[in-house]
Amino acid sequence: MRIASTPVALSMFARAGALVALIALVALVASARPATAQTSAPEPPGGWPTVTVHGETWTQASLLQRNLGGPNDQSTAFPPHRVVGNIYYVGTNSLATFLIATPQGHILINSSYERNVPAIQKSVEALGFKFADIKLLLGSHAHGDHMEGDAAVKALSGAQVVAMAEDVPALERMRPGGKPHPIDRVIHDGDTVTLGKTTLTAHLTPGHSRGCTTWTLQVEEGGRSLDVVIVGSLGVNPGFQLVNNADVPGIADEFRRAFKVSRGLKADVPLASHPAMYRMKEKHARLTQGGLNPFIDPEGYRRELDLTEAMFQAVLAAQQKLAGK
Repeated sequence: MRIASTPVALSMFARAGALVALIALVALVASARPATAQTSAPEPPGGWPTVTVHGETWTQASLLQRNLGGPNDQSTAFPPHRVVGNIYYVGTNSLATFLIATPQGHILINSSYERNVPAIQKSVEALGFKFADIKLLLGSHAHGDHMEGDAAVKALSGAQVVAMAEDVPALERMRPGGKPHPIDRVIHDGDTVTLGKTTLTAHLTPGHSRGCTTWTLQVEEGGRSLDVVIVGSLGVNPGFQLVNNADVPGIADEFRRAFKVSRGLKADVPLASHPAMYRMKEKHARLTQGGLNPFIDPEGYRRELDLTEAMFQAVLAAQQKLAGK
């Protein structure tokens, strides 16, 4: 990823008067969080929790800014491209959608906002695939920016919509234009989804949503078998309540479980629900330079886990301090 602003500049943005813009970004996420929804996220007493990891300094606010970008980033298609093996990127600048192509049809991960579905369809077709050949629709977590478009994708392709059990209640409340949210198959932690010779395993990594799902699969690249991890999300956004959360009293433990599971996964190729989480733009720019596929980046996976877990701990400590715990 080529970050448009430095971490220091982002920190200044968060601390020096751009709070209204931040609240607008948070509202996009909060609108799809029935269990732990926050309508606004003012800067907490004492300022935004801040961490320095691997030489980069981030605030809780600037990390959200990195992931979401601006409104145009969320709806502007990024150039579609092959990532590795039979995995292709067909999402926007800041919201990841992946196409996994097989001779028996295709798998789409993350429908994004409903308004983005036409752009996703265009990207799929620009790569030479037919949108109608999508047979399975998976998701990372029940937030509108990732799964609001499920009904539209199903209407266009007839795909079977698969959802993690813990996210079903939130998805059922996600009804753009009043349309019922389609759910054809409910899965649980450790379940697999297979199309052709491609099998994905669903790992429950809760916290960011109750049923946040990290998908793993293996692909072939250059005569090698590579382990791919598509991270659901491990982010603690501004407005998330980790202490005294009446809706989800064990939310901190859910995040701890997610980090434990994530650190136990082998990731030759880390991908995620937001491309900034795996530095997509930076890596995409290197694709034409030859040599090793830049998306093969196990160290990048560990570094991102270090960052998100450090932020979780910082936010938790700050909220515990305010609560007198």
